[in-house]
Amino acid sequence: HSSRVARVALWIVGEFCVEADEVASAFTVLKSCLGELPFLSENGGEGEMAAPQPRVEGRPVVLPDGSYASQMAGDESACIDPGAPKLRGLLLGGDFFLATVVATTLSKLALRSRAHVPPIAANMITADVMLLLTGLLQLGKAGSSAQSIDADSQERISAYLQLLSQPGPDVQQLCLVHCRHAFSAMLAEHRAAEAADKPAADTAPEVARQADDLIVVRQLRGRTLEVNALDLEEDDDVSLATATGAYAQELDFASRLKRVTQLTGLSDPVYAEAYVLVHSYDIMLDVLVINNTREPMQNLCLELATVGDLKLCERPQSHTLQPGENKHIKANIKVSSTETGIVFGSIVYDSQNAPPNPNVPPERQCVVLHDIHIDIMDYIAPASCTDLAFRAMWAEFEWENKVAVNTDITDVKEFLKHVISSTNMRCLTPEAALEGDSGFLAANLYAKSIFGEDALVNVSVERRADGKLCGYIRIRSKTQGIALSLGDKITLKQKGPA
Repeated sequence: HSSRVARVALWIVGEFCVEADEVASAFTVLKSCLGELPFLSENGGEGEMAAPQPRVEGRPVVLPDGSYASQMAGDESACIDPGAPKLRGLLLGGDFFLATVVATTLSKLALRSRAHVPPIAANMITADVMLLLTGLLQLGKAGSSAQSIDADSQERISAYLQLLSQPGPDVQQLCLVHCRHAFSAMLAEHRAAEAADKPAADTAPEVARQADDLIVVRQLRGRTLEVNALDLEEDDDVSLATATGAYAQELDFASRLKRVTQLTGLSDPVYAEAYVLVHSYDIMLDVLVINNTREPMQNLCLELATVGDLKLCERPQSHTLQPGENKHIKANIKVSSTETGIVFGSIVYDSQNAPPNPNVPPERQCVVLHDIHIDIMDYIAPASCTDLAFRAMWAEFEWENKVAVNTDITDVKEFLKHVISSTNMRCLTPEAALEGDSGFLAANLYAKSIFGEDALVNVSVERRADGKLCGYIRIRSKTQGIALSLGDKITLKQKGPA
């Protein structure tokens, strides 16, 4: 009843029916399930009497290499012939993806039968299989079926016809031995990937909090304490991560310099620069403010605003800066989704009149700050999932961002490595599928955000005759923000290493 179950069963029959009686039984069952030829008569109906066509719904299927195949699902209540075998009914319903699996199974059985029967009988079996494959091709080109055969399925069935026409030792080695080795290698890679992702059984679970530990809420400490959030010793969450070594790189001086953003110029009355620390759902800003004038600045206040799913938790308090004095102003921003956010604002202060006049109020000055762009790479991390789950999410997610390849890199594998390093994602395509020297490459990438959002990327790139790369990078996600932000990141970084 199910095309997917039929495909799996056919593959098992073609791969593991080895003995003579097993091969003979498989041929008998398959021929009974396919029925008599032709699949469609000359007037377009099955057998001698045409029946109403079933209602068929089609949808694209994403194959493991990122390409597409057409899969048709027919209404069982409107089958062409209620008495016809289920496999024949699925084929008449236009499921030519299933037809390619039928062709593969029949071809393997025909080649395997040569080890059990005389050459004359083996040639008759091969001719019978070729007749069935020809009938499948005629069914796809008849035009009266629910859907015409797609180019990929037609090419696969035609390739098996060509292989069966010259069934030499090389063809038997290719179909019966090399295919089994490829399947074993794929299983070994899957088991290695599962073993790498699965935590060790003897590893003791990490204790994040003891039962009697105090919970400190950073926003409720009050302003009088003048808490330095970036010193980390007052923050329980970060201090625990520091003790376990989780944020060792963040505490490194060279790593901190990479996160410093200059907000004003050196000639402005107020020089400001910000150190941005992204910690889980929080963005902590440490803004260094320096008074470059020879007069004190009163009521100096850092006014910030956000764009995107960012929320400023508290308004920084006012300060007074003497000439040449510097001050660290802290701000805390909450993040609610994975997308590129922007923090902008200004520094306002009261300047004294020259000469000072108590009867004239001080003038309110404003210095506009440079925008702070929050990188999406701080929110996503490499993750893994099965090919079936990837294809299911790819078909389900509605937001897609298609980025054209425009790069100075000339090697397809080098370009894939650059995209992986730039997007902080994991390549789900096994290394065995990327081996060899080819001018074409298709790979699937996957990552997961700290908010549980999935990011799917398919890279399809080809090297042209002039040596340049062309193709597309397609991004899909459940939310619009992560698709657009990740597309902007890839567009910015795909040119090549700076």
